[in-house]
Amino acid sequence: MNGHDAFLWYNVGDWGRFGLAVPNFSDDTQSQNDTIRYLTDVMGRNLQAILWHPDANLRTPPSINTLTRIHKLCTRARSILAARAVPAATLNMEPAHALPAPEEFLVYPTPYFKVRNQWLKQYAGLILLSLTESMQHQENARPLEISQAFSGLIGQYVQRVYRLMATELFRIPLEDAAKPDFTLSEEQLRTYDPSAWFTSTEMIDTVPPHEDRPTEDDLAVLTNGIPISHLPVLGRWPSGPIASSSGAGAPTGESFAPAPSA
Repeated sequence: MNGHDAFLWYNVGDWGRFGLAVPNFSDDTQSQNDTIRYLTDVMGRNLQAILWHPDANLRTPPSINTLTRIHKLCTRARSILAARAVPAATLNMEPAHALPAPEEFLVYPTPYFKVRNQWLKQYAGLILLSLTESMQHQENARPLEISQAFSGLIGQYVQRVYRLMATELFRIPLEDAAKPDFTLSEEQLRTYDPSAWFTSTEMIDTVPPHEDRPTEDDLAVLTNGIPISHLPVLGRWPSGPIASSSGAGAPTGESFAPAPSA
């Protein structure tokens, strides 16, 4: 028995060598809640784009390009949660006859297990946790609304990413960065200068291999999002899925590639 919901390793075909991760959706492959599907789609797509950037392969502080994208990911997620969360004492909108049908989550396999940049790996881990929480949450059974409790649960991971980035990379005082409504200004973004406080060791790195850089066309099968039912059985890094007692391999009927062997 496993005591945690570890992220799943997308060990499918040649993609296995990149150390890609998807949230641990458990057996919760669908949602009736359009807001939760929308939120996981926005966050999953943006996180994937950030982690395919060359910055993820370098141990030096991320570029302002990457940090601006993280800033926008966090503020987008925060705005969705704030705008759509319904207080506990407010009546929820409910259908009378037209109950929405459940739809599958899309997942966006994201570089994670082999990411060399420790800032980005830590931020990615927190966002993947928020996606795992979102997909497994009981409010996926609600067709139209999300609660403030859901918003607070998911928002805590987003807020932690933002606070870590603001304090460690932009030198914002903790008492300011910890405020729930704190947002980096354009002027603060322009002050980014990691050489002013990081050591010379942290500011240099070796060149990672160039051949491990898929093109935009290569990535299309991942960047379009993958319905969970199209995935083979996925396991945990670095061992992969555990074979069944019958010794049968993972089902491959609707997979994009043969399932990984145990």
